[in-house]
Amino acid sequence: MYPKSLENLIQCFKTLPGVGAKTAERYAFSILDSTEEEAEFFMKSILDVKSKIKHCSCCGNISEEELCEICADANRDKSMICVVQESKDILAMEKMKEYTGVYHVLNGALSSTKGIMPEDLNIDNLLKRIDENIKEVILATNPTMEGETTALYLDKLLKSKDVYVTRIAHGLPMGGHLDYADELTLVKAFEGRKKIV
Repeated sequence: MYPKSLENLIQCFKTLPGVGAKTAERYAFSILDSTEEEAEFFMKSILDVKSKIKHCSCCGNISEEELCEICADANRDKSMICVVQESKDILAMEKMKEYTGVYHVLNGALSSTKGIMPEDLNIDNLLKRIDENIKEVILATNPTMEGETTALYLDKLLKSKDVYVTRIAHGLPMGGHLDYADELTLVKAFEGRKKIV
């Protein structure tokens, strides 16, 4: 239907998460309508991401340098490590502007159905980071079956270390309604209940 080059571009966009046929067509036509400079910048940005981005040697976050900005920041509290599943989770945590510690990125979560085992995750590096200077490890994996399994596994591993291990609370979002919540969310909200001060 379309010229081969445009069809190829549409197919490329369709491989992106959440992009269906119509959206892929719109994206492809947007590229077609862009200037030569805009298209070249778009192409160079994709190539730069693939060639320049690597994992921080300390925490596993994405970075263009050996250490990510957070690990390299002398003002961060290095006695607290917040463990997250993916690098993009760090951005969500940083938006709240409350946490001043450092992070550790697992790059996934345990899942027997997907064949993701402990050795597939960045767990060994986490254990190597736990020494007498670390006071708390915060498990901030997603509130999914895989995230919960991963948090329980890490909690068991960290019991042998002399460190305080916590799990972020899960439950109902502000403005949420009980009748829209799924069972797991309600269970976590109920478990996390506390006395009204």
